[in-house]
Amino acid sequence: MIIILVAITSYLLGSIPFGLVLARLAGYGDIRKIGSGNIGATNVLRTGNKPLALATLLLDGGKGALAVGLMYWIIRLNPDCSTMGYCPEGCHCIVGGISEYALYAAGLFSILGHCFPVWLKFKGGKGVATTLGMFLVLAPLTGIAACVTWMLMATFFRISSLAALMAMLSTPLSAYIIYQDPLLTLMSLLVAALVWYRHKTNIQRLLKGEEPRIGKKKEQTNL
Repeated sequence: MIIILVAITSYLLGSIPFGLVLARLAGYGDIRKIGSGNIGATNVLRTGNKPLALATLLLDGGKGALAVGLMYWIIRLNPDCSTMGYCPEGCHCIVGGISEYALYAAGLFSILGHCFPVWLKFKGGKGVATTLGMFLVLAPLTGIAACVTWMLMATFFRISSLAALMAMLSTPLSAYIIYQDPLLTLMSLLVAALVWYRHKTNIQRLLKGEEPRIGKKKEQTNL
């Protein structure tokens, strides 16, 4: 029951379509009718409003960070409890002795909420910003490695979707090397696979050499 409650709460948090809400508040109407039709920060940038796009990026990333951060806070309400998946004898864990699984569930379902929000008929963003925010709290070194990978790829190749794909590919590798945690590595693989799936049209254009570069007018959303 704890895992189910965490999953539902994190999904609802992740499903808040900040790009859509901010664009409407700023007077741009439905962002889904602009550019690629996506609700992420890159498509918001096509309005020409850079601060609005940055706000969308930070809020989308914040959803993943907050979902995991709240779970950490709940666990720390009882400092005598283990945070590694079990409770010492005589200790009444506030999350029922399954805190590690609850943390991963919080992160994963916040990303699922962003990608498949119930409010938008399950047609959401591609999950990159939310994933980065989630990893920066759940496994900070993995999150930093993904951010650095994105920046390097974007700088050298100027293709945002390629940078996002490589950043996601780096997460299971860094999780395995840095943390040596099989469960974290598996979770990273699942998240990377999801984000890659959400980029399937971008991958097709990359293979054809048709994917637009950063700054081009027809850049595809990937956040």
